[in-house]
Amino acid sequence: MAKLVNQGVVEIIGPIRQELLSGIRDQSQFERVREHLRRFVDLPIATDDYEEAATYFNRCRAKGIQGSSTDFLMCALAIRHDLAIFTDDKDFDSYRTVLPIRLYPKQGIG
Repeated sequence: MAKLVNQGVVEIIGPIRQELLSGIRDQSQFERVREHLRRFVDLPIATDDYEEAATYFNRCRAKGIQGSSTDFLMCALAIRHDLAIFTDDKDFDSYRTVLPIRLYPKQGIG
């Protein structure tokens, strides 16, 4: 991950920033994580992205694949911006069977 950050190829969206910060109980740790994340500008989210995310949600649900609204928003933005998704969440392997998303290789996580 550090290599990707140093290469300047990491993008973040506001809902992911919120997820990463939510639940950090220790205030000093929260502040440290928040300061690190402030190095990244949130990728803008447009109305079309939310609509596309809803389309992806419905498309996957029709195939019996469940997911969160945030996950499908990530998919919509990744597709629109031609980005690979960096995650170890196995749900994205399921989404990939229906959606044209690219995942960053698992060996790159850690």
